[in-house]
Amino acid sequence: MKAIDLFAGAGGFSTGATMAGCNVVWAANHWQSAVEIHATNHPGAQYVCQDLHQAHWVAVPAHDILLASPCCQGHSKARGKANGNPQHDASRSTAWAVVSAAEYHRPAFAVIENVPEFLRWSLYPAWRLAMEALGYCLSPHVVDTADHGVTQHRERLFIVAARAKRPLLLNLRKREHVPASSFIDFTAGSWHPIEKPATTAPNAAAGLFTARSARSPRGTGTPLSTATACACSPHRNAGRRWAFRPTTNYRRNTGWPCICWEMLSVRRRRGM
Repeated sequence: MKAIDLFAGAGGFSTGATMAGCNVVWAANHWQSAVEIHATNHPGAQYVCQDLHQAHWVAVPAHDILLASPCCQGHSKARGKANGNPQHDASRSTAWAVVSAAEYHRPAFAVIENVPEFLRWSLYPAWRLAMEALGYCLSPHVVDTADHGVTQHRERLFIVAARAKRPLLLNLRKREHVPASSFIDFTAGSWHPIEKPATTAPNAAAGLFTARSARSPRGTGTPLSTATACACSPHRNAGRRWAFRPTTNYRRNTGWPCICWEMLSVRRRRGM
């Protein structure tokens, strides 16, 4: 099956489709850095960097399945006090690009990924009716990544759209949960819970160090495994306030590693 990937990011959805036997022939994202990373991971696909509200669908290759991950920030509970911000209205509207692409190409299937709150979007009934008007039957599935081998509870919505008389329901086999202790040494350092969420980049970075590691004879502290704000000065100054951190140990004499996903580089920040 040939697939296209809208809002493709770094290519996670495309990778899953490839593992399932699909051939990803086209991918799009509005962020050039993400497009470049996707191209590295999936060199056989065509790419475009643009706002998909303005996509020229006639230039998109024919395909059997449409994959899409429209912006979730406007739906997610993580938006906090920003609820009602016009910026999130624009973010939520990206879902209409899926309807536009499906209207032109009419692929047999589409899979749309988002947060579960997408189903509570005020325009979701209209969005659903638009997809149904194109001949698609929709079946929403809320999937917890912990049920599928990931060491984290993270619920995501997958809407399976099929041009059929009846919805296509997936029977996903659940796997045994893998504990975080499989890759984090909880015996290292002294742990205590984080009771207050950090709201700024420097505070978020400081808040992660829940172990009093400086008192350890070897200077080794708590392993980290989280996604949080990026506090390295180039990204703080540029307004990029997030980064992914792998499991690692904080060492007082070397500083903590900050892996800046969008830069694909590793930086070290001295001291705390």
